[in-house]
Amino acid sequence: MRGPGVGHFCFRFTRGDPTITASTDATAEFLRRAPKTDLHCHLIGTVRASTFAELARREKLELPADPELIFRDINSLPPDPALYRDTHIPVPQGRSADEPETSYSLFKASEWVVEVLRSAEDLTRVTYEAFEAAHRTSATRHLELFFDDLPPHLEMLGYRGQVEAYAEGIRMAERDFGMTGRMIAGIDRSKSGEHALAMVRRIVDNPNEYVVGIGLDNLETAGPPERFADAYRLAGEAGLFRTAHSSEHAPVAVNTVTCLDLLGCDRIDHGYFVLEDPAVVERVREEQTAFTVVSTTSRRSWRPWRRASIAAMLEAGLNVIPASDDPGMFPTTLAEEYAILSEQIGVDRQKLRAMAMAGVEAAWVPAPEKQAMRERFTAEFDALEAELFPAV
Repeated sequence: MRGPGVGHFCFRFTRGDPTITASTDATAEFLRRAPKTDLHCHLIGTVRASTFAELARREKLELPADPELIFRDINSLPPDPALYRDTHIPVPQGRSADEPETSYSLFKASEWVVEVLRSAEDLTRVTYEAFEAAHRTSATRHLELFFDDLPPHLEMLGYRGQVEAYAEGIRMAERDFGMTGRMIAGIDRSKSGEHALAMVRRIVDNPNEYVVGIGLDNLETAGPPERFADAYRLAGEAGLFRTAHSSEHAPVAVNTVTCLDLLGCDRIDHGYFVLEDPAVVERVREEQTAFTVVSTTSRRSWRPWRRASIAAMLEAGLNVIPASDDPGMFPTTLAEEYAILSEQIGVDRQKLRAMAMAGVEAAWVPAPEKQAMRERFTAEFDALEAELFPAV
C-alpha cells in the first residue's frame, strides 16, 4: 500500500503510455459502476444546493450569500488544536490552502436547510433525491439514512408522519432505481440521556419497517457515550440495530470501547482515533468491527489526516467500509470516496471489492434480503470485471 496523500497515479504515469491510460480509465469506470452500500449518510447532508436554493426562495429565507455559494464554501473550522497534540497520526494544526475566505460551518448550513423544509412533501422529496443521487453518481444499491428530531415548525407531522414521509421517498426510489433503503434515528449527543430514551421509546411504540436502528451523532466532545446507555439498552431489547459516531472528534480510543461494550453497537461510524490504543486496534481487528469511514470532511484542513488515518486502519487489518456522510455539503459522492481510496491511498481493486462486500455484511437488512444483495453484488462485480479487465 502506498502512503496517504500520493497524487493521482493517472497524472503521474500515463504520459506517452496508452496501455496505462486505458487501464486507468478502466479503473475509473470500475469505481463508478461498482455496486455499493452507503451505511453512513445523513439525510440533511444529502440535500442538493439547487434544492436548497429553490426552497430558500420559496420560504424567503434571508441568507448571507447565495445558497450555491454557501454550499461551495462549507468549511467547518477545527476546535482547539491543543486537544490534538501528539496523536498517533499528527492532526494538522493550521489552515489548509483550499479553505475559502468566508467559511460556513456544516452545522449552520444544516440549520438553514432544516428551516426551509416545511411539509411532509418536502421530506419525501429530499429523501427521494438522496436515493436518486446515490444511484446516479455512485451505483449505490443500498442506502441507510440518518434522520433527526423534528424541528418545531414540523412538529405538526408527529413522529409517525415524519417517518412515513421518509418511507414514501424510499418506496419511490425502490420502484424507480431498484434500490433498497433504511432509516437510522440520529440521537443528538448534545442533548440529555433522558431525551434519547424518550426518543427510543417513541420509535419502539411506533414501529416502521424502514426505521431499523439508532445512531449517536453530533460532535463527539459534546456528550460521552455512557450518557446514552439506557436508550441503547432499550433499543437493543426492542431489536433495533445500534451504531455511534466514535473516536472521530475526541482523540481517544476508549469511547469506541464504550460504544461496543456498554451501548452494544453493531458497527462504528468513523473511528479514526482507535489508532491511539494498540490494544483496541488489536481487538477490533480480531472482532472485525465494521467502521464506516469517510475520506472527505467539512473540516478541510483535516482531510489529509483523515486519509492517513484510513490508510493506517487498512494497514492494521481493520474492517473499513467507505461511506459518504454528508455528500451534498462536502461535497462528495460515494464513488469519489472509493476513488480517493484507490488513487490517493493506493487500495487495489480486489480490496475495494472486498470493502464493498463488507458493506453488504454490515447492512441492516433481514437475512434473506442480505443473501439476495450478496448474490447481486457478486454477479455485478464478476460481470464488471470481465468487461473492464478481460483476462489476457
